[in-house]
Amino acid sequence: MKLTKPRLALICGILCISIFPILVKLKLAPGLISAFYRMTFALILLLPYVLFTKNFQLPTLKFTLLAMLCGILFSSDVAVWNIAIQDSSATQASLLTNLSPLWVGIGSFLFLKSKPATNFWIGTVVSLFGMVTLVGFSFFMELNFDQAFLFAVLSGILYSIYLLVSKNVLSEIDVLSFMTISLIASSIYLGILCYSLNEPFTGFSDTGWFILVLQALICQLCAWLSISYATQHMRATRVSLSLLSQAVITSVLAWLFLEEQITLQMVFGGIILLFGIRITFYDKTITFKKLFS
Repeated sequence: MKLTKPRLALICGILCISIFPILVKLKLAPGLISAFYRMTFALILLLPYVLFTKNFQLPTLKFTLLAMLCGILFSSDVAVWNIAIQDSSATQASLLTNLSPLWVGIGSFLFLKSKPATNFWIGTVVSLFGMVTLVGFSFFMELNFDQAFLFAVLSGILYSIYLLVSKNVLSEIDVLSFMTISLIASSIYLGILCYSLNEPFTGFSDTGWFILVLQALICQLCAWLSISYATQHMRATRVSLSLLSQAVITSVLAWLFLEEQITLQMVFGGIILLFGIRITFYDKTITFKKLFS
């Protein structure tokens, strides 16, 4: 599989966002306020650069509003996902949120000119089976179909809408301008939400503030500049499914830094998940000979 610039950017973005759950598990700041500072600090770091280098170009009103919508969609995804985690478990929320490739595929089929290939649907089924294996089949016996369940599903739907809309916007706007506009919208939206819910804006330790800045720099700026570039040059369906691989990387990082256990079942599930993603990178209908070459 040829490693083009968009594919390298996607790999870089996946590596960067895989760190985020590890930082969140440190619990040095509440989830929603952490999301707010992730966006705001990223904007503070990005804005001087785009203005100084004159890389910011204000698009037409239509695409400015769509870029702002992307920021609100992404922020809503983060907010709803955090609420789902607070009311249930990170495992349930993560699994249901990772249904987003399915919603992206359906949305692409209905609204985009580029329809998902047969390989995408095969890869999606294989990858989701790998995700289920990674989590554990016994987990489904404990599912609670409550508000947290609905919020986790909603998170995946919001994220899929974000990917589809951003794919359209990035065809007309450069990545830096898109990120600047969407971060402004995200910061304002999450700031209002946090204020309305009486989230604490101060009172964190020095380590807590450092982690918040790290999230903005690595998990937001580096990650989403890379992923936005990949989205601009690749199919939204392929990008969304590839992002599932972050679950595997996060598990390895949790084992290295948080001493969380990795079982043989998790390894097997991770291999199946990655194999499903591999299938989607075949442009022609797959055969066993091509698949294993």
